[in-house]
Amino acid sequence: MYGDLVSHIGFAELPLHNGRVPDYLLKRMKLLGSLIAKYIIDIYGPRELLVRFSDPFWFQAFNNIIGMDWDSSGSTTITLYVLKSAFPPGSLVEHGISVLGGKGSDARNVSKEAQLLSNIVDPSRVIELSKLSARVDSVAIQDGYTLYIHGVLVSESSDVLVVQQGMNISGKLARRYHILVEKNNTITCEHDPHSGVASMKISPALNMVDAESINSRRAIVEITQSTPIESLIQDLHKVNRLVRGLPELTLFTSRTTTTTSTTSISSNLREKFSKCPRFYRPITDVKRAERVAELIKKLAPVTFRDFVLIEGLGPETLRALALIADLIYGYEPSFKDPTTHTIDPFLYAYAHGGKDGVPYRIKPKDVDKTLEFFTRIVDSVRAGSREKELLMRNLAKFTMRLKRLKYNIE
Repeated sequence: MYGDLVSHIGFAELPLHNGRVPDYLLKRMKLLGSLIAKYIIDIYGPRELLVRFSDPFWFQAFNNIIGMDWDSSGSTTITLYVLKSAFPPGSLVEHGISVLGGKGSDARNVSKEAQLLSNIVDPSRVIELSKLSARVDSVAIQDGYTLYIHGVLVSESSDVLVVQQGMNISGKLARRYHILVEKNNTITCEHDPHSGVASMKISPALNMVDAESINSRRAIVEITQSTPIESLIQDLHKVNRLVRGLPELTLFTSRTTTTTSTTSISSNLREKFSKCPRFYRPITDVKRAERVAELIKKLAPVTFRDFVLIEGLGPETLRALALIADLIYGYEPSFKDPTTHTIDPFLYAYAHGGKDGVPYRIKPKDVDKTLEFFTRIVDSVRAGSREKELLMRNLAKFTMRLKRLKYNIE
């Protein structure tokens, strides 16, 4: 339905919310969510469910349908919780899908939970994709968000979907990341893997997996291998002076240097730095950057993918090396925010309303009616009612036509 399964990534940005879901509503969310998910698995297969949840819009629609607020960062937590309740790590044989990880401490359980999949899929591959996804969204992409949710959905055919969420405390926003990799694919980091990005706010970010960062990626790998540590740290000190607005020390020893030329250089740098203030900042822990650079030299990664996976390489050290590649060697990285779609948060919010009363207060009786409807449909399909199956497919097609008319999609 969604085409061939390759690597898909999307983003969704939501306001940070406090509060909890009432028990009476959470119970209904779990029932309705599991019914919808199991219906899709029964009719289209586990692979299709992962494809749909890899789409930030579909993820948000599912969240709205089960009654979570349209604008809540908690939508990711609740949706993953609902899915994990229906498809725990040990359910791969029964349902063809398992959900690992989650919020906070649960996110750190992926490696342990992946071992429960060993009879059907390779747990080492799941663990590697989990780690690489986290590194991409927290190190290779530096957009001001810190990850705190990490969920992994695995199908019986070894397709892997990683859903992560990061928070931006100052902006009081959360951003959700989706990464889907089919059984024969992986994440290379050598090309831009983003196929769809949905968010409410766009701003410059260090984007080392964008196509325009290809020369920067190659330069970083080459510089760390060919440059002595002492020279690398000297370059880092030069970079720090430049981003602080201080002229390079060699300017003071040059006989041809004038006040005008120094002012011109500073003006050009200020214009350059305005492209991405988040990137053009001083490196605060030079000692740590030195230790990590020594480790990188020892491990000698050949590809940027191997480079990103090095334990100990954090956002600041990568930014330090990217600054050197840019300001010393002239290889500027990409500052492209990968957003391609803006979310229409109310598109599905009227299905049952939301727990906080937006767009209206949720009514448990309405949710119960939907539960009863889907229960009958699922039971009929499992009993072999082909007519009901065709009815649901035609209803889905009709809904898509309405959406195209609403957004004038050709």
